[in-house]
Amino acid sequence: MTDITGRVALVTGANRGLGAAFVAALLERGATKVYAAARRPETVGIDDPRVVPLPLDVTDPESIRRAAEVAGDVTVLVNNAGIASNQSLVTGDLDEIRRELDTNYWGPVLVTRAFAPVIEANGGGAIVNMHSALSWYATGSYSATKAALWSASNSARVELAPAGIQVVGVHVGYVDTEMAAGAEGVKVPPRQVVDEALDAVAADEAEAIVGDVARGVKSRLHEDVRVLYPQLAR
Repeated sequence: MTDITGRVALVTGANRGLGAAFVAALLERGATKVYAAARRPETVGIDDPRVVPLPLDVTDPESIRRAAEVAGDVTVLVNNAGIASNQSLVTGDLDEIRRELDTNYWGPVLVTRAFAPVIEANGGGAIVNMHSALSWYATGSYSATKAALWSASNSARVELAPAGIQVVGVHVGYVDTEMAAGAEGVKVPPRQVVDEALDAVAADEAEAIVGDVARGVKSRLHEDVRVLYPQLAR
């Protein structure tokens, strides 16, 4: 169980959308400091003395190393930064697929590797990874990156538990942010995602399954693959 009160947190991709919502919610729940990490920290728009804009490019190992040196008091890490190019794995742009993988998978993995020793040295805490309902439902390159992150979170959860570090994976369908602006269908408000994610941290849960879409997909994972993908039905 990780109480946010008195904690120092770091949020990647904190300059907009879900990242900005995480920063605001962490402050409301009593965080004493939140590093708002972004490639362009000057775009962080939350005016609060507890917020520290921090330059961080999750695809750049040197940038990650520098951030870990600066933010040596972190005990809660939110791996939120992500992109969606939604390429076909068979015919799509390989450069875009690699960029997506570098951001959505390697980014959280490398940031976790850099900050896990920091969190452990500070007495333990929590890491929150933003997965997706598409971790469980394949649509192309984006879902492949989120499935990989889901697996990485499961591995990290086991490995980091002895160090007193909780790992929470957050699964949700479309979120009402700029990334999903062109998507059709039900969109979950960012604040709902953030609140349920942080509630999972407080309750010592392994996952936060947010919204009907994510819950519906998970409930069908035990079915034959043709149930999830009716286009495969014989």
